[in-house]
Amino acid sequence: MKRYVCLLCGLVYDEAKGWPDDGIEPGTKWEDVSEDWVCPECNAGKEDFEMVEI
Repeated sequence: MKRYVCLLCGLVYDEAKGWPDDGIEPGTKWEDVSEDWVCPECNAGKEDFEMVEI
């Protein structure tokens, strides 16, 4: 499982936790998140996220 950070606001998407508020179940890999999903904090697109080691 990896983590991805929004380069605009710093929100972290953790594959292990998913994003249940948007219907993304825990364990959902980043590549399986819908291409039209946007950051719930700043509305940035997936292209504005980068994989990081935390």
